[in-house]
Amino acid sequence: MRKTVVLLLVLFTATVASLDRAAQACGPDTDCMVGKNRHYRIKMPEGHDGKTKVGAIIFAHGYRGSAAGAMRNEHLGRMASDLGVALVAVKSYRDDWRIPGVPRNTGTDGSLEFDYFDAVVADLGSRFAIDTNRLLMTGFSAGGMMVWNLACHRSTLFAGFVPMSGTFWRPEPETCDSPSASILHIHGDSDPVVPLTGRKIADTHQGDVRTVLDMYAGYGGFGTAKPEIRDDWRCETRTNTAGQFLDFCLFEGGHSFKTTYVRRAWERFEAAGLLQ
Repeated sequence: MRKTVVLLLVLFTATVASLDRAAQACGPDTDCMVGKNRHYRIKMPEGHDGKTKVGAIIFAHGYRGSAAGAMRNEHLGRMASDLGVALVAVKSYRDDWRIPGVPRNTGTDGSLEFDYFDAVVADLGSRFAIDTNRLLMTGFSAGGMMVWNLACHRSTLFAGFVPMSGTFWRPEPETCDSPSASILHIHGDSDPVVPLTGRKIADTHQGDVRTVLDMYAGYGGFGTAKPEIRDDWRCETRTNTAGQFLDFCLFEGGHSFKTTYVRRAWERFEAAGLLQ
């Protein structure tokens, strides 16, 4: 009888452990849960051995997007894998990122999302072979707006920031509360959805990109902007005494981005020694 009880206990423990491992398993097709109701998805580079630590590109989707939708972009996943890094797709709270000034939630202070990103980075470092010192934060449209908010309030979480076609909502912040960081802002010169000067939506208004860049330039002690042509981009670049850069690059076109933009951004930060 005693042997039977012991055997049952062993089987029960093994079953619980197996179920726990199954609950923890996640990847490009399965949600990685953080807390009770938030998640992200991750795709490790092709052929990864599961042990060697790699960097990661964190991608924030646009309005009404999802982590699952971002992972369905095969070009993004392939690009990250070619760079030898993971792709991490994060998910907003409900339809949109809860950041200051967002339509119909203008009273939010962003803390809900900031806490979420704190949890995501901690989870990545504990659950996967991810080097949390080599994280590049990027996002498109509303995701780009989330990126700017993180640069201003959670700059130490990431090695660099690449907002694409998105900035703060009005009123644009007059300062930030975390150390300055390197930023590469990418935008279409004829974007009708998020124009460079912003547009009114519902009860709020998108911010002005140049106003934000000037604010951040002053905040981070970045010098005078210098024009630069980078293939099909028309850029302005500024640097500060800490070796950080603030780049603003325009491409010919509207509200869109190409996977190659993210690759070029990674290479820009890598060449600056920020992703080593």
